[in-house]
Amino acid sequence: MYGKARSGSSPVKPLRAPSASPGGSHGGSGGREGGSASRVPGWRPKRPGRLAVRILAGLVVVLLVLAIGGYFVVNSRLTTIAALTDYEGRPADTPGTNWLLVGSDSRAGLTAAQRKKLATGKAVGRRTDTMMLLHIPDGDGRPTLVSLPRDSYVPIDGHGSDKLNAAYAFKGGQQLLPKTVEQVTGLRLDHYMEIGFGGFVGIVDAIGGVEINVKQAIRDPKAGINLKKGLQTMDGGTALGYVRTRATGAIPDLERTQRQRQFFSAVVKKAASPGVLINPFTSVPLALSAADSVSVGEETGAFDLLSLGLAMGGDPVTTVVPIGSLPTINGQSVVKWDREKALRMFDALAQDKPVPEDALGK
Repeated sequence: MYGKARSGSSPVKPLRAPSASPGGSHGGSGGREGGSASRVPGWRPKRPGRLAVRILAGLVVVLLVLAIGGYFVVNSRLTTIAALTDYEGRPADTPGTNWLLVGSDSRAGLTAAQRKKLATGKAVGRRTDTMMLLHIPDGDGRPTLVSLPRDSYVPIDGHGSDKLNAAYAFKGGQQLLPKTVEQVTGLRLDHYMEIGFGGFVGIVDAIGGVEINVKQAIRDPKAGINLKKGLQTMDGGTALGYVRTRATGAIPDLERTQRQRQFFSAVVKKAASPGVLINPFTSVPLALSAADSVSVGEETGAFDLLSLGLAMGGDPVTTVVPIGSLPTINGQSVVKWDREKALRMFDALAQDKPVPEDALGK
């Protein structure tokens, strides 16, 4: 009855306008000029851009969930030790972040077959072959990576003067070594990280090997390597032999510290590269391998390890403590630092400043 007039009255208006048919106007009325249908109130056409935004938002959420989940997984797998302890006379906190990086000769976790393949020998216990101090500045400056030769002749609390690596071998070495480094450098350590032979190999293999420019041909059956001169990609086992060998140079310990710095920089730079970090097939194995391979101080977590990697991914200054002399003491060849240059080096780092060129070691 809608639309019809009653006798003696004005036409009754419909309660709702009739909906248009899908094909055009209804009965020739109610449609727009040109035959297009009127649209239901509140309806809008779908925009292709909205779908892309939703997909992107979904991916971001997934990545955040994976990142948060990965953080807790990695953190839960880290082995922590009470390496950095307070003691009377400990250096005060200074700008920047200081790491002590230690490579031990621990064979823990290696089978007899793996020891034979990697030429690690049968020694038991743990000693340290590698000690490096890493300073990351608070600003935009370059990080500084300083090798501390294992034969450095330094005072060790409660043990007189001895080689630096002896501090690690003495009882309570995982606390005594950081304390010794703090006392001889005057720098307060913020983080401690230690890795053994097996973990070293696992991390290198997790990132698909590392490219190293070998300065001279090296053949060392004791380290299990036979390398040609030039640029080459090393797997974990070869890399381990490369940083361990003492078959080169007139001063093997100092030659080895150079290779260790070269190798560490190359590994961390590759691990922090976008091609590794954003590729789950490399980043996930790397994160899990790193978590299972290293021991860190109780104050160190997954984000700290990531920040270390990102800081080293640039162009760090790599050097060694300035060497003064190489005397023989108590029948042992030792390394004595150049006291004046070493003090200037560590004073600069304590002030979060670049080390003067003439205070850098060779």
